[in-house]
Amino acid sequence: MIGAIEVSTEWYLVLSAVLFSIGAVGLLIRRNPLVMFMCVELMLNAVNVTFVAMGTELNDVGGQIAVFFVLVVAAVEVVVGLALVVAINRRRLGASADDISVLRG
Repeated sequence: MIGAIEVSTEWYLVLSAVLFSIGAVGLLIRRNPLVMFMCVELMLNAVNVTFVAMGTELNDVGGQIAVFFVLVVAAVEVVVGLALVVAINRRRLGASADDISVLRG
């Protein structure tokens, strides 16, 4: 084949670093709670890509096992986070991340 590119572990690690950087910048810049949760999910998925790539590189299933636990943490984070966002938005429409003090009784 002419122009065939072999995708190695370094490609996956670069992809993971780019995804993690986008998530971190989005988390630091945006104040909308839903966008912040999406950025955290993007960062967790970047870590998952790293775990799978390194597990494949080392011929170890530990990467896939770690991904399972990260996905469980991500699911819990989404449930708790969305409950907080709904609670804040019920009290004040258009709330931002700075309005978390609204939840004080």
